[in-house]
Amino acid sequence: MDRYLLSIDQGTTSTRAVLFTTEGAIVAKAQSEFPQYFPENGWVEHDPNDLLTTSIDCCQRVLKEQNIDVSQVAAMGITNQRETTIVWDKNTGKAIYNAIVWQDRRASVYCQQLKDDGLEPMLQEKTGLLADPYFSATKLKWVLDNVSGARQKAEQGDLLFGTVDTYLLWHLTHGKSHKTDASNASRTLLFNIHTQSWDKKLLALFDIPECMLPEVADSAHDFGVSEKSILGAEIPILAMAGDQQAALFGQACFKSGMAKSTYGTGCFLILNTGDKALTSKNQLLTTVAYRLNGKVTYAVEGSIFVAGAAIQWLRDGLKLINQADEAEILARDTPLSHGVYMVPAFTGLGAPYWDPDARGAIFGLTRNTGIKEIVTAGLQSVCYQTKDLQKSMEIDGVRPVSLRVDGGMAANAWFLQFLADILGARVDVPKVIETTAQGVAFLAGLQAGIFTSLEHIETAWNLEASYDPVMTKPERDKFYAGWKKSVKRVSSELN
Repeated sequence: MDRYLLSIDQGTTSTRAVLFTTEGAIVAKAQSEFPQYFPENGWVEHDPNDLLTTSIDCCQRVLKEQNIDVSQVAAMGITNQRETTIVWDKNTGKAIYNAIVWQDRRASVYCQQLKDDGLEPMLQEKTGLLADPYFSATKLKWVLDNVSGARQKAEQGDLLFGTVDTYLLWHLTHGKSHKTDASNASRTLLFNIHTQSWDKKLLALFDIPECMLPEVADSAHDFGVSEKSILGAEIPILAMAGDQQAALFGQACFKSGMAKSTYGTGCFLILNTGDKALTSKNQLLTTVAYRLNGKVTYAVEGSIFVAGAAIQWLRDGLKLINQADEAEILARDTPLSHGVYMVPAFTGLGAPYWDPDARGAIFGLTRNTGIKEIVTAGLQSVCYQTKDLQKSMEIDGVRPVSLRVDGGMAANAWFLQFLADILGARVDVPKVIETTAQGVAFLAGLQAGIFTSLEHIETAWNLEASYDPVMTKPERDKFYAGWKKSVKRVSSELN
C-alpha cells in the first residue's frame, strides 16, 4: 500500500490539511475559513474551538475524498500561525479566553513601558525578539491579569498555555501531550534561544508561572499519537514548526544565506544564518529556524503584518474586487507611474519600523484615481515592505540576492515580476507553493525515516518559474523613495 504524510496547516484566516506522497508531492488538500473577531481597535481574536474543529474537519475531508485508509498515513505534522496565544483549563480542555492573535496590539502600552524601562536590549539578547505586542508573553500576561481568577488558577497548576501547535497537539492526543517545538518556543519572548530553555528571568519579568508552559522539543520529534476516535486510527505526530520556519524548511533553504518569503495574511522573509544567532541592528528578529537532533539552525527574519490581508481588505472591506485574483488583471492594465501609495498599517507596522500605533493610509489620490490604481497600490505595498526587509538585511551584512517565494500571492505573476524589479533580485517559485505544509511533512518524514537526510529532501524541491528584474535602478529608487515618504507620513511619532 502507498504511504502518505499528512500536514495540518493552521493559519490566521483558514485551516488546511494537505496530504503528501512520501516523495513530497501533493495528493489532496482541504481548507476551511473561520471567523475573525475584532472586539476593540487593534484587537484580533479567534475562537480556539474553531481552530481545533476546522483542523479535524479538514483532515477527515482530505482522507475521505481520496478514499485513503488512515493506516496508510505514516506520520502527521502540525504547522501553525505563530505567537497566537491560548490559555486553557487542563481539567476541562476549555479555553478561558479567546485566542489572542499574533496581529493583536492590545499590549502596546505595556511594551512601550518595557522599552522606557530599558529592558528591550536584555529581551533581544536572550530571545532575539523585541518588546512588541506581536509576541506571546505580553498576550499571556494580559490574559492572566484580565480574566477573572486566571492568575490564581494558573499558580495552582490548573491552566496551560500554548501557541496553536501546542493547543492542537494537546487536544489531538486527548491531553496526553503538552509540547511545542523550538521554532514556536522562540517566538514567545520567554525562551532563551542560546540555552534552548524557558528563561526564569523572563518568566519573572512577565509574571508567568512556569507550570503553564509546554515541554520544548526538536522540530522533528515523537510528539505523541492522535486519538483513534478522531480520525479512525492512531497517527504518529512527528513534527511541529511555526508556519514561517516550516516554509523555510519546505523551500529547502538548508544552507546559510538562503532565504524565502511567504506571502499569506502577512509576509515573512527569513534568511538562514546557520549555527550563528545574528543580532540585527535594524530591528529584524533572530529566531530558531529549526532544531534537529538537538542542533539549532538559526535565522534572521523580517515580519510584515499585512500582505495578503491588504488584498482581502480591498475585496471584503472596500469591495473594490470580488475575488483576490482580479487584482492581477487590474494591475496589468495600470501604468506603474500611477502615483498612488497604500500603506496598509491596519495593526501597526512590523519590521523594520516596529510602530504599533501607525495606522493605514492611501496617498497620491487625484481625480483620475480609480479602483485599478488603488488595487495596484495594494499589491505594490507588499513588494515595498519586502524591499524594507531586504535593505535591513543588507545593512546587517546578509542581503539575500535571490528569494524563494510561496503563499497565496505567489500565484500572481504581475506581483512576482514587480517584486523582482523592486528588489533587484531573482525571485524563484517552486512547483509546490504549499511549502508551509510541505515543510512540516518533510520534518515528519525525516522523523519517520522516510527521508534519510536534508540532502534527500533537497531532491524533492523543484523550480516552477523564475522572475528576473528588468526595471532600471533609477526607476526602482524613484518608486521606493515614494514609498519611504508615505511610510514616514503614517508614523505615530508624527501623529
